[in-house]
Amino acid sequence: MKRSWATLSQTSGLYTVQDFERAAYRLVTEQVLYRSDRHSRIAYDLIETYFADFAAALEPLGMRLERNAHYRYLVAMPSHGEGTPVTLEQTLLMLVLRQRYDEAMRQGQVEDLGEVMVELPELQEAYPALTGRPMPEIGPLRELLKTLKRWAVCRMLDPEPDDPQPFRIAVRPAIVEIVGALWLQRLDQHNRDEDDSDDAALDEAATDDADEAETQAHADALTAQASAEAEDDADAHEEAADVQA
Repeated sequence: MKRSWATLSQTSGLYTVQDFERAAYRLVTEQVLYRSDRHSRIAYDLIETYFADFAAALEPLGMRLERNAHYRYLVAMPSHGEGTPVTLEQTLLMLVLRQRYDEAMRQGQVEDLGEVMVELPELQEAYPALTGRPMPEIGPLRELLKTLKRWAVCRMLDPEPDDPQPFRIAVRPAIVEIVGALWLQRLDQHNRDEDDSDDAALDEAATDDADEAETQAHADALTAQASAEAEDDADAHEEAADVQA
């Protein structure tokens, strides 16, 4: 750290040590702070004013501090690949939303705060086209979006009164920083894991088929043996009857 929080508090004459500590904690735990979010404005202004000091404070934690001055948000990015475990469903949705954001940027369809609106019919078309999988149902989709909201890459909005869709999706600009090469690596790893699982399933199925065939062979052999024994018993009974006659 270039200067201690106590030193910065004294020189500022406005912020307390606790203000600096709370702002740094929020950076680490929330990863993204938007000035447009009412509950983040004080922390954002503090960090922007002492940007170099907060960047130096995050460096020993293996994080780098980035700032988008145009859309006014801050991102604390891990310098290494390790991070929060992410499911395949979360990864796919993040990548689809990133693709929709990039497409809207190219077409100039971006709101004042850098957000891009994605309608559900648009997502229903884009998701299977990009992933080769059906889009999650509305209930699971809501849960996925709640998780993505905590990562500050999107938020759900209430629809217009005459809009039949249950909600709209606002993709937030920090998705550009968060969903990068690391997410593509995660998707590739998921695909590798799936391939391994498929191979294992095929091996297991082949083993099951072999076991079933072996079991059936044993059953057939037992049936044949029982039939032969039954025929022998019948022959023996016939011979016994002949002798008695």
